[in-house]
Amino acid sequence: MELIVITGLSGAGKSSVLDIYEDMGYYAMDNVPPTLLPKFINLCIESNREIDKVAVVLDIRTGSFFKDIITVLDDIQANGYEYKLVFLDARDEVLVKRYKEFRRPHPLTPKGSITEGIDLEREILQELKDKSDFLLDTSNLTNAQLKDNVMGFMDLTNQRTLDIAFVSFGFKNGILLDADLVFDVRFIPNPFYIEDLKPLTGLDQKIIDYVYKWDVTKEFSNKVTELIEFLIPHYISEGKSQLVVGIGCTGGRHRSVAIAEELSKRLNGLNYNSTSAHRDKSRW
Repeated sequence: MELIVITGLSGAGKSSVLDIYEDMGYYAMDNVPPTLLPKFINLCIESNREIDKVAVVLDIRTGSFFKDIITVLDDIQANGYEYKLVFLDARDEVLVKRYKEFRRPHPLTPKGSITEGIDLEREILQELKDKSDFLLDTSNLTNAQLKDNVMGFMDLTNQRTLDIAFVSFGFKNGILLDADLVFDVRFIPNPFYIEDLKPLTGLDQKIIDYVYKWDVTKEFSNKVTELIEFLIPHYISEGKSQLVVGIGCTGGRHRSVAIAEELSKRLNGLNYNSTSAHRDKSRW
């Protein structure tokens, strides 16, 4: 299991970084007491959800629990669980400005000076900072730059995959609302009007053979495959983890089903993670 531990100065952007990891498919948990981290790891490993990527935030908000963090991290590593430690920092004046913008006290000095709280927190966190695998100063980073830095550290642009779902549907039952891309295949001859094909579906070989006997279907499938191959690295670089491609025909039974199945097979054959689904299957 891949484990990312995010920590650092309060106000430096730990929650924002956790959100980035969550968007990239990590199981994310904020403000985990360090002493509970080993149990949390075991729960993830034993879970039926097949959790293999986890990102957690450990910070000063856990109060007295936080003093155990170094020991806990050492124990985790000794038990064979590797982790990457991400430490977020920012200049004092930037942290003070962020606290004042949100009108929040520092968690270590709720009734005192923000700067005193920052100084105390820096002292407490110094050992963790020294142990970090990735030290990031967020003082001047936009949200987009923050994401780029996190992805650059993990080399996620190359490691990540995009899950592609081809979903057939019938326009007469409404458009596919959650699609990122929609293709209308009603220009392809419709087997619905052939008596012995009408009761079948796009999962049947006779329908597949009929739909793909037309040159226009073959050319369409080739062009869509090329387009999606072109788009994949660009979507990944923007942090997208799933692409839903809607394939629509009139009723969502014949043409769109056969083509969604074929496109999914093609992308899988090119070593992409692709699935197919049929929204209107219950109407067949």
